[in-house]
Amino acid sequence: MAREGMEQTMQDERRAFLGGIASLAGIGAGVAAPVRALAKAAMGGGSNAMIVSTWDFGAPANDAAFARGRSGGSLIDMVEAGVMVPEADPNNHSVGYGGYPDRDGHVTLDAVIMDDAGGVGAVAALEDTVHAISVARAVMEHTPHTFLVGEGATRFARDRGFPRVNLLTPEAEKAWRDWLKTQNYKPVANSETGTYGAGRPGTPGGALDHDTIGMLARDASGRMAGACTTSGMAFKMRGRVGDSPQVGSGLYVERGVGGATSTGLGEEVTRTVGTARVVASMRHGLSPQAACEEAAKHIASLRGDAIKGVQVGFLAMDTAGRVGAFCLLPGFTYAVTDATGRTRVEKAPSLFRA
Repeated sequence: MAREGMEQTMQDERRAFLGGIASLAGIGAGVAAPVRALAKAAMGGGSNAMIVSTWDFGAPANDAAFARGRSGGSLIDMVEAGVMVPEADPNNHSVGYGGYPDRDGHVTLDAVIMDDAGGVGAVAALEDTVHAISVARAVMEHTPHTFLVGEGATRFARDRGFPRVNLLTPEAEKAWRDWLKTQNYKPVANSETGTYGAGRPGTPGGALDHDTIGMLARDASGRMAGACTTSGMAFKMRGRVGDSPQVGSGLYVERGVGGATSTGLGEEVTRTVGTARVVASMRHGLSPQAACEEAAKHIASLRGDAIKGVQVGFLAMDTAGRVGAFCLLPGFTYAVTDATGRTRVEKAPSLFRA
């Protein structure tokens, strides 16, 4: 009987081992496979979040991401399609085409895309290419690297067939020339939620500002992916790169835990590797809301008076679709889309008053 029991144990262990190999083989498949679970979740009427993104202009981005998922796209397809919306919008001066240039008049773009199986692609200081997020995806899927920058990133985009496009619109050029008259550089908090599309300071990512769109998406099984893209600080020093394209700062996604993205003044996020910190807190039991609060409070404690008047915000979602958001100053908004495709815009609570 003892021998029979030992043989049965060995057979059970072998099945478990083979099952583990099968699971490992499927790790990368979930985020690349069509999101059929999205439709299944919608039929169930689930109210938990499936897609979240930063700022008011995240709402149409979420709608595009949801539509891509419903048509059979993968999670990576979804987040790419979603953030491509603001990238192509000339009225959005913090992302993609129409973004405000650096102080030398060059529009440069940064982006990162990431799945929960360790797939990562990023670009920084990319020029003459509208969809930085798609170039970042090409880095992930067609190179052995995770990050290309500057001239190399731009040359890679041309080699992959991305068209050359002048990103400096007449409106953005005028804003830059007006800035040159004073060269007064001071980021302005929350211009993203001002008079979007009005063509004056106060537009999303408006003159003298910074910003980005970050997006997270999940399916009903809890698999996740994320994307983050920006034209960075308006009138920044040439070569400046903020948090957005840096894994663990602008974006972080971890299988079985969740993901986080950041917004605001990137230098303050990179000092603390903010989104990696948020996800680590979630891994150790904090809710997405509590994790975002902890990360923002840590920045405030670390930096003190140096962050007076500075905005930083965090947005997180776990694998069950629970969402958290928190910021330093009032004004940070985010878009949430549930499994039925309904999108709402929420205001994040803040640590400080205005």
